[in-house]
Amino acid sequence: SPSPRQNMPVRYFIMKSSNLQNIDISQQKGIWSTTPSNERKLNGAFWESSVVYLIFSVQGSGCFQGFARMGSAIGCEKSQDWGSAGFGGVFKVDWIRKESIPFQFAHHLLNPWNDSKKVQ
Repeated sequence: SPSPRQNMPVRYFIMKSSNLQNIDISQQKGIWSTTPSNERKLNGAFWESSVVYLIFSVQGSGCFQGFARMGSAIGCEKSQDWGSAGFGGVFKVDWIRKESIPFQFAHHLLNPWNDSKKVQ
């Protein structure tokens, strides 16, 4: 059946991870967790959009490590998988592509909401 939010916009977020291990855990378990400061923005996008795509990159890697669809709102339950007290609640992600893509292949993509800077 069609999504009740089908006429709503699609949203995209770049998710920066401090290490590749977090990406591996996410790809294996289909979950992600972010800092509490990001939760409100992501939850708002989840409820107000037809779909939310998350594009993952490890800081300093020079690549995107893949992308996923946000599969649930962010809850209160925390995960010990990342071993960091700085993360908030866990939410479901459905990985669409699990592949490293160098930033140079996306240099033609510019973000009009960030002074038309390259997306990376």
